[in-house]
This record gives sequence, structure tokens and C-alpha cells, in this order.
Amino acid sequence: MTKPTDDELENRFLYHPPPNQERVDAHARVSDLCLAVAKDIRNLCPSGRNLSLALTHLEDVRMRANAALACDSPTEPSGP
Repeated sequence: MTKPTDDELENRFLYHPPPNQERVDAHARVSDLCLAVAKDIRNLCPSGRNLSLALTHLEDVRMRANAALACDSPTEPSGP
């Protein structure tokens, strides 16, 4: 396995401001969806370690989805 380049590390560790309102809205939608699921899971499941882990993993889902939007999405709209 090769070591990451400076560009790859910068993409992973530097802040990526949303380039447009569409991306801002996408981040907000991810948060809204995860919050709704978190509330349903909290209401359905008994308290305990597994509920805690489920919510922690959902936090990871939110983080990874937002990272995909920030780091993996093109900054320019794709062609027709």
C-alpha cells in the first residue's frame, strides 16, 4: 500500500467550505435525515449499550455522508 500524497492528506484533513447553496442544502438534508432516524431508534429501542452503539454508528453515518459531500463531490457541476 502506498503512502498518501500531500493532496490526499489535505483533502482528508482541511476544511471544505460548501461551494454553493445546493451543497449546503445537501449537508442539512443529511443531518435532518439522521436526526429523524435517531429519534425513531431512540423511541423504539430500550435504553442500554446497544441503543447507545446504534446512535453512535448513526453519528458515524452522518459524518461519512457529510465527508462524501465535502471531499468526494466535484466542486463544479457535471456536464449535461
